[in-house]
Amino acid sequence: MSPGLPRAEVVIDLDAIRHNVALLARRAAGAAVMTVVKADAYGHGVVPVARAALEAGATWLGACSLAEALALRAAGITAPVFSWLDTPGVDFAPGVEQGVDLSVSSTSELARVAEAAQRAGTRARVHLKIDTGLSRGGCPASAWPDLVKAASVERDIEVVAVWSHLACADEPGHPSIDAQARRLDTAYEIARDAGLNPLRHMANSAATLTRPDLHFDLVRPGIATYGLNPVAQSEDLRPAMTFSSTVVLTKRIEAGESVSYGHTWTASRDTTLALVPVGYADGVPRTLSGRMSVWLDGRRRPVAGRVCMDQLVVDCGDDEPAVGSEVILFGPGGQGEPTAREWADTLGTIDYEIVTGMYRPRIERRYLGDR
Repeated sequence: MSPGLPRAEVVIDLDAIRHNVALLARRAAGAAVMTVVKADAYGHGVVPVARAALEAGATWLGACSLAEALALRAAGITAPVFSWLDTPGVDFAPGVEQGVDLSVSSTSELARVAEAAQRAGTRARVHLKIDTGLSRGGCPASAWPDLVKAASVERDIEVVAVWSHLACADEPGHPSIDAQARRLDTAYEIARDAGLNPLRHMANSAATLTRPDLHFDLVRPGIATYGLNPVAQSEDLRPAMTFSSTVVLTKRIEAGESVSYGHTWTASRDTTLALVPVGYADGVPRTLSGRMSVWLDGRRRPVAGRVCMDQLVVDCGDDEPAVGSEVILFGPGGQGEPTAREWADTLGTIDYEIVTGMYRPRIERRYLGDR
């Protein structure tokens, strides 16, 4: 393989990110947009994506961990950043010092943040999380009044928002959506009665697209930012990621010869095989063996035999691709190439898992539209 050709490459179209964020900002109808860039921006690269999102109209960024939030600050990004999930041993003081907004779900967590604020010498910006029915993070309703009271009198705490997360927003019409909204309303009123004047936020990508009544002050789109649609209705979202590799070898085999481990595939005719140096160590699930195709020389071609750790084999029939030819494993789908959604549907999972799985040491990353 020529030195200039990558073994495996993910290309991120930042103009697609900008298009998607601008669309979501229009749909937010006056609410601020927090672009969620956790997990290295769903495998797309946190700093380039964050900058593109802010250029396109987002005014907040959402990170899962404090470390992710501080990485944005280290890159010179000054926009509001929200962090919501860390282990008990994490020191919140660096986040408080850097103006990172922190989620709090219990009085014990509140006390840890307040102590960190005292050491940092500045008030901590806090979003109180109420569990409205996801039964994951968040304060249970029974403990909510005590959390609100403690936060309202803690001098080292500024309560910025009350928030929650929807369980079934990707199923429009699911009864839990309205039930969770009612619970958020109740929690918000308790906070108001305690003298607080917080923002509210609840809407993820799906609710941003389908439930304008739940936009409140701020929406938090994640997966839609990357062009992947969480709901069945058609949306003008543009997938931003293309995953590709390169042909490193071709060979002709006769009918009756078998391919790859276990000989699960046998040629029914004389055919040409193309070897591609990418496998399950690079994010191609082994469970796609016998169930996937790639885009090579202007058409789809099936993968023959099992996906290996470092390589896979493509059945090219009577065609012989040149060594160095691009092989698209998935992309936006506009040419007819496989998509991340297709992989997910085949595997019985979600496209979130596919794209986040592309953050791997052997995969080079390249950006289009970087300003």
